[in-house]
Amino acid sequence: MERCAARHKTGRDYFAVILDWKMPELDGIATARKIRERVGKDVTIIILTSFDFSEIEEEARAAGVNAFMAKPLFRSRLTATLRQFTSGKKEKNARNYLEDFAKENYAGKRILLAEDNELNREILCGILSEEYRVLETENGLAALDMLRKNADDFSLILLDIMMPVMDGYAFLDTIRADRSLSLTPVIVTTQSDTDSDEISALDHGATDFVSKPYNPQVILHRVASLINLRENAALANQLKFDRLTG
Repeated sequence: MERCAARHKTGRDYFAVILDWKMPELDGIATARKIRERVGKDVTIIILTSFDFSEIEEEARAAGVNAFMAKPLFRSRLTATLRQFTSGKKEKNARNYLEDFAKENYAGKRILLAEDNELNREILCGILSEEYRVLETENGLAALDMLRKNADDFSLILLDIMMPVMDGYAFLDTIRADRSLSLTPVIVTTQSDTDSDEISALDHGATDFVSKPYNPQVILHRVASLINLRENAALANQLKFDRLTG
């Protein structure tokens, strides 16, 4: 809020302000209201939330909020939302920035989905396809064959446990024994949500565990977090290697 006011005084308003709804002391709506009082209507204000914003939309609009975005925040969604507010000539630089921003390789990361139930595959693809490229298989053996041929192409694996030909546990045991395959994070999906099943999946080498029926926000959060964690770890290892080799 103070930064917005300081920029406004110098005639260099921020193009947009993104506020989390749930914040200590002053939540996103109250912050938006105070920003509007100090800088007027020229700055775009967006509320970011992992909750259903329909309950707060009327109050937020009255406080001066222009738009809402759901967590987790993806580049394609952010770009599409911000583009709505770049029609004026004074936002020319913002439009140019967004074009470059959108061209960066964020979306389109590949996820390998191993699930024998067609309906479950359809649901998961519906949740993930906006942000990721999902390649489907119906059993662990087919997934293993695809992974061996394209190990470096996959950012994450979503794996059912109960499948024909090769089940999820056998798949996990096989890739854990092969270092070139074991680096890809695996989220196990299962009908059961008991602690014993989760521990069993983790013991076999799974990275994370989600139960059915699927919660889209939970899946998107888990997938994004694991992909980011893997990429950050790879970057850190590369920087370490660069320092060692000069």
